Amino acid sequence: MVYVEGFIVAVPAANKEAYRKHAIEAVPYFKGLGATRLVECWGDDVPDGKLTDFRRAVKARPDEVVLFSWVEYPSKQVRDAANEKMKVEAKDHDMASMPFDGQRMVYGGFSVLVEDGGIGKPGYVDGTVLPIPAGRKDAFRAWAAKAAAALEEHGAVRVVDAWGDDVPDGKVTDFKGAVQATTDEKVAYCWVEWPSKDVRDKGWEKLMADPRMHPDGNEPLFDGKRMIYGGFAPIVDL
Repeated sequence: MVYVEGFIVAVPAANKEAYRKHAIEAVPYFKGLGATRLVECWGDDVPDGKLTDFRRAVKARPDEVVLFSWVEYPSKQVRDAANEKMKVEAKDHDMASMPFDGQRMVYGGFSVLVEDGGIGKPGYVDGTVLPIPAGRKDAFRAWAAKAAAALEEHGAVRVVDAWGDDVPDGKVTDFKGAVQATTDEKVAYCWVEWPSKDVRDKGWEKLMADPRMHPDGNEPLFDGKRMIYGGFAPIVDL
């Protein structure tokens, strides 16, 4: 299974093409560090929440759009080595030239628990971040596997559920703050790849009634009120 570096970024809507160009130019660099895939997804159906949501996660301004993005590595070891090299080389990089505010970027490393489906070029992505009690990792894995089967039956082409493994605290934003995680909770970073938004919308109409999408047991697997989720359109997938 792959190892994932997950990101949430707020980008001014006017900078969409500049950001896409920046991301495409970064692909050879990441591939040179051992990455196998880089995906950038532009916020399309990102609802406001009562407690948490993607916009609050990165303190997005009214003129900004939230991106759900990730880099895939063949292992944690490859990812760690890549990050060490990037830390050294970042000293010579002009952060002011970036088409977004890097201080509000949320990022972290995640070990994959469930990965179903093949890697292709999805037309739409559902992204989710969840707070899970640390002691319920196995229960989350078991439920995620059942949910993945249901998702694929209703049109999804790939489902990935990953467990927070290296999720740092940030000065301005971070994954833990994004879902108001408590000290005994871990952050799960998950996504579903769909062939199109239309297939995704029709799939969810049926999935809401599928019992496999609802965790079993009397004890809640996670606090759904603090879950953040949204629909995203890929703008880079290389």
